[in-house]
Amino acid sequence: MRARLIAIIAYLSTVAAIGATVWWFALGAALGQLEERGRADLKLASDRLVSELQSYRELAVLLADHPALVPLVTGGSGDAQGVEKMLLGVADMTGSLEILLLDRDGAVVAQSHRFVRPKPRNMSETSYFKRAIRGALGTMHWQFGDQRQRAFTFAAPVFGMDRKPAGAVAVSVDLEQVETSWRAAPQVVFFTDEAGVVFVSNRAEMLYRTREPLGALRARQEFPGQYDPAEVRPFYEFDAQLRGGYEINTQSESTYMPERSLSVTQSLPLMNLRGEVMVASAEAEQLALFQALVAGAIGLIFGAVLLVFAERRRGILQRLAVEAEANMRLEARVAERTAALQQAQQDLVQAGKLSALGQMSAGISHELNQPLMAIRSYAENAEEFLRRDKPEVAGENLGRISELARRMGRIIKNLRAFARQETEPLGQVDLGAVIDGVLELFEVRLREEEVHVVRHAPEAPVYVYGGEVRLSQVLVNLVGNALDAMEGKENKRIEVAVDVGAQVEVSVRDTGPGLSDPEKIFDPFYTTKEVGRSEGMGLGLSISYGIVQSFGGAIRGRNHPDGGAIVTVQLTPAEAEELAA
Repeated sequence: MRARLIAIIAYLSTVAAIGATVWWFALGAALGQLEERGRADLKLASDRLVSELQSYRELAVLLADHPALVPLVTGGSGDAQGVEKMLLGVADMTGSLEILLLDRDGAVVAQSHRFVRPKPRNMSETSYFKRAIRGALGTMHWQFGDQRQRAFTFAAPVFGMDRKPAGAVAVSVDLEQVETSWRAAPQVVFFTDEAGVVFVSNRAEMLYRTREPLGALRARQEFPGQYDPAEVRPFYEFDAQLRGGYEINTQSESTYMPERSLSVTQSLPLMNLRGEVMVASAEAEQLALFQALVAGAIGLIFGAVLLVFAERRRGILQRLAVEAEANMRLEARVAERTAALQQAQQDLVQAGKLSALGQMSAGISHELNQPLMAIRSYAENAEEFLRRDKPEVAGENLGRISELARRMGRIIKNLRAFARQETEPLGQVDLGAVIDGVLELFEVRLREEEVHVVRHAPEAPVYVYGGEVRLSQVLVNLVGNALDAMEGKENKRIEVAVDVGAQVEVSVRDTGPGLSDPEKIFDPFYTTKEVGRSEGMGLGLSISYGIVQSFGGAIRGRNHPDGGAIVTVQLTPAEAEELAA
């Protein structure tokens, strides 16, 4: 009784550990997708801000080449009133806040408006003028008006007849009108300047906040004139927690910001700004918790089934032991109990099948989690592009959603076929096309992780006997494992080779640390990946092994003599008469 209780406690502890592992990996995958979505949202916001400001930057450059401006900045005879009228007309047509014409000493010689802000006649101490008078494009942001409105200024040099800077044209834009178009965005987006102070945001309460403890003092000393340092406030207090390999920020001060969020940043060197988006992570955490609970429930159900059959078998054995000591007159009863025992053994065989199905159910999350998160991200991006009147880009996203849905349907179909002992019809498959599709799936990751891919394959198409979707699944597992193995390494390289002979062999080699135990890599749930650094559960190669066998092929892994691991898949070439058909 005590041993059975210990076994039950040990099993429950194992189920809890598996649930925690599933939660960690699922949360890491969900947050990874969330980070990609946040990066896309931030890029959209950054592109929108840059495109809005870029037109004023180009306006400053174009005005600097106007021939009517040169006489005014070089001391010649020029029509100042005509220039000011022209600058006012340009400002009205472009929506500029003000346009200034400055001479070599920084004095204002012409301006479009005379009521924007009180300012000295000499602007030589401003940062944008100092840069423009050196022949470069200057930028600066500052405040104006009683309401402390914000403006961004571009200054372009005006060259004299000697092709040296003789003055500058400064074009300013009201940032309020730039922010109006994206204030309704669901994500909190803000941009900080070189002083670390938030100067542009789609949330008004974020303005003039800084993470630096001495931000106000630094703004006053190093960046005078850009804003009132008295308005600079500390940033919100965040409690950072590591979840799924990502840092989750928690705050309770503001109701306009997510309580739990993931932060993504991007630099805008052209504008001297740094963008940041805070993406709410509560939904991703709830999804990971749900997956962990499902995994735990499956483990508990499987354990309950095993316990029932174990108890039944133990009872039968006890009864058989008693009947063995009974009189010969009980032989008929012994035969009856023996038949019952055989039935119990058949039930145990069925329990083994349930165990396999339980393993497959654990693989459902492994196979479907990424397409589900990608469909959600593409749907949200399509909605944004439709709002921006870009139906062609939205159509591309919808096409990707359709393809991912078909892919999920094929995966589910394979799982159902396994459960019902069905097989998908096999035929000839273009191996080169499958390899191209798999490498395309990993295109972004290969680029971001700076992985060099080398292919060795015949120029002519190579056809093998199998299923296209399942063969793609095998190669996805091999390439994904190769990338995981090279994480943190230098000179990353993946070689994909196709060798055509009596059998067709396709091999994937990496430059990672190699295999510690090549004989066990195809065992279910066997993995050498560190906890928290991968979403794998040790099912990928086991599933691949079964898929390749269903094609009549073979798969093996070994360490390459020059370092790294190499996994080879052996397939049957498609017959010529099959291709002709």
